Amino acid sequence: MVHRLIAGAFALLISSAALGQAPQNSPTISYTRDIQPIFTEKCVACHACNDAACQLNLGSAEGASRGASKVPVYQGDRSQAVPPTRLFYDASGPAAWQKLGFSSVLDSRGSQAALMARMLELGHAKPLAPNAKIPDNIVLGLNRDNICPLPGEFDAYAKAHPQEGMPLAVTGLTDAQYQTLQRWLAQGAPVEQDPVRASAREAAQIEDWEALLNRPGSSEALVGRWLYEHLFLAHIHFVGGEPGHFFQWVRSRTPSGQPIDLIATRRPNDPPGTDFYYRLMPVQGVIVHKTHITYPLGPQKLKRVKQLFYSGDWHAKSLPGYGPRHRANPFETFEAIPAVARYQFMLDNAEYFVRTFIRGPVCRGQIATDVIRDNFWALFQEPAHDRYVTDAAYREEATPLLAMPGQIDDVGSILSLWHAYRDKRNEYESLRRDTYADMPPPSWSTLWAGNDNALLTIFRHFDSASVTKGLIGDVPLTMWLFDYPLFERTYYQLAVNFDVFGNVSHQAQTRLYFDLIRNGAEVNFLRLMPASKRGAVLSNWYQNSGKVKMWMDYEEIDTSTPSALKLDPHHPVRDFGLKLIERTGSLNAAPDPINRCTGAYCSRPQMSEAFRDVEQVLSRLVSRPAAGLKVIGQLPEATLLRIEGQGGQRQVYSLLRNRAHSNVAFMLGEAYRYQPGLDTLTLVPGVLSSYPNFMFNVPASDVPEFVEDLEAARDDKDRFERVVMRWGVRRSHPQFWRYFHDLNTYIQETDPVEAGVLDMNRYENL
Repeated sequence: MVHRLIAGAFALLISSAALGQAPQNSPTISYTRDIQPIFTEKCVACHACNDAACQLNLGSAEGASRGASKVPVYQGDRSQAVPPTRLFYDASGPAAWQKLGFSSVLDSRGSQAALMARMLELGHAKPLAPNAKIPDNIVLGLNRDNICPLPGEFDAYAKAHPQEGMPLAVTGLTDAQYQTLQRWLAQGAPVEQDPVRASAREAAQIEDWEALLNRPGSSEALVGRWLYEHLFLAHIHFVGGEPGHFFQWVRSRTPSGQPIDLIATRRPNDPPGTDFYYRLMPVQGVIVHKTHITYPLGPQKLKRVKQLFYSGDWHAKSLPGYGPRHRANPFETFEAIPAVARYQFMLDNAEYFVRTFIRGPVCRGQIATDVIRDNFWALFQEPAHDRYVTDAAYREEATPLLAMPGQIDDVGSILSLWHAYRDKRNEYESLRRDTYADMPPPSWSTLWAGNDNALLTIFRHFDSASVTKGLIGDVPLTMWLFDYPLFERTYYQLAVNFDVFGNVSHQAQTRLYFDLIRNGAEVNFLRLMPASKRGAVLSNWYQNSGKVKMWMDYEEIDTSTPSALKLDPHHPVRDFGLKLIERTGSLNAAPDPINRCTGAYCSRPQMSEAFRDVEQVLSRLVSRPAAGLKVIGQLPEATLLRIEGQGGQRQVYSLLRNRAHSNVAFMLGEAYRYQPGLDTLTLVPGVLSSYPNFMFNVPASDVPEFVEDLEAARDDKDRFERVVMRWGVRRSHPQFWRYFHDLNTYIQETDPVEAGVLDMNRYENL
């Protein structure tokens, strides 16, 4: 009898919630205490950043209250730009967001439950079979066309998509979580704000930094603008600050000490429209890894900035405007600031700047990332060897040629604009080639080696990419060498001036110019190669249709001026890479015994014996072409391996697939240039992608069998299916969320400043 009473009460509770009615005497639920943790665990992995389905961002109370929109942020073919809809930036409060086209997912309508309640009910009613593949009729990933039904359209949606409730195609809410959310929605979904506030120690440093950027005087104002434009994407963390507290630079109508009155412009170098002050604003909401580009500030950094920008004898006679000309050419806009100061500031934290355009908050973009190889190393030119930094006459001649496209977004003018900026860039490349030909031959001293930011490794994962310090993996096919003009142009073109809400013309111009940037970085690197081998190396990088692009759009390279480096004439790029590793071990370049095993031991010596054995076995998978390890063809770009040892110990590794292409010189048709037999794998300790494509959880004792089965699977899909069934963590795995969030826990344990919730929009249905 007691059991029947309990069951009846439980049924009444669920039915009341489903109808949008709160049961009597139901305790009030706190959004901060009870609801946001559920969203963080089960929703934020898909509902964050600009690629959140239907722009529903559940990382904060503001995002939940804002609701959903039918307008996609990513729409590469739109002819007109759309209004920006950045959370905490472009509007505040449900009423303001509704004016921008958002509709509530929390409000019930009479007897009709809230849209979120009905979506959750649809998902909870049909749980997935444990660790089974998702039905093929459910489209996942970036190919999914999100319908974004309004409340009145839900019945039609549920009828057409009965298995597509929320959370979508993944192990869903627990019964307790489902009941809590439905009770909260039935109570009217009350939302309280719990904003992040600076601690006393953080507030003191904020005061110092805001005073620096808001100093009176034309020179000081110019420096403040340059620093703001270079740090607006940063998640600032302070020395001695609170764990998990981050801040971002904004422009405000109010000075320090007063509440921030935000000036929201599409780009950080758009006209502010009024007097303003640079302010540091706390980052609100759940930290998500894909938008979390960190930058440290503290007393030493403050001292460094003052030394770079205020110790020299220079003065800005007047302040530049914010029109298209000044946005297009930052070299002209900031020419009064010594070039060496600007370049050195960027070098000091080069990883941050490369991340802004390689792993930035754009969140999606195969069209953008297909301009780069799947794996390459980035190097930087020593300022003393950078002609733009050291030669005022050359700088004056080069500056007008460094303007970038994208400010004019007229669709009918794409080709004419592209040709104009291509020709301007090629005129600069010709000037640079001839000027550098008169300099002493480049040597090892040409490369900057100031700190551990000097050597970076980039991995592309189809429509996203990651950056890490050091030289990771086997010597890649290509390398980039940034000088100051190239580094600054890349940053402005892909971070400052890029508008994700822009139209097809703006986005096409950005992508086409990025192709020229890549080519420029490769040409810079070629100067280090033997003169007689440069043509052959370049030809190998631009095979087949790439040669047409070389003829149509690129400037001729220097094949006569010698290099001072002594390299193997048969394999100069590989020999350079190996020598670079030997010379720069103190800069986090070496060793990488897993991917570059040169002896009997292919593991990190600091690991326990059990995990040395694990890495030794896993090393059999890496640095082998797919022609000899055919299972590579069945692996996605970014696979995470969670290896469980004794006593609760575990290690996490990123198994990255490097796809090979005959060239990466065109915006479309990537599949036609793909060379699958040359694909390779790189195994990196840690989490190197914001977007895991799949995960295996393997006991350390099973690793030899796991590797043997992968080797035996070759291109046999049934054998690979058995590997996935035994060790794979599918979206439907009963412990999916435990394993998925443990990746972030691992980051918190190993590098806490970089921790953030990972994204599962690219998690594949293997």
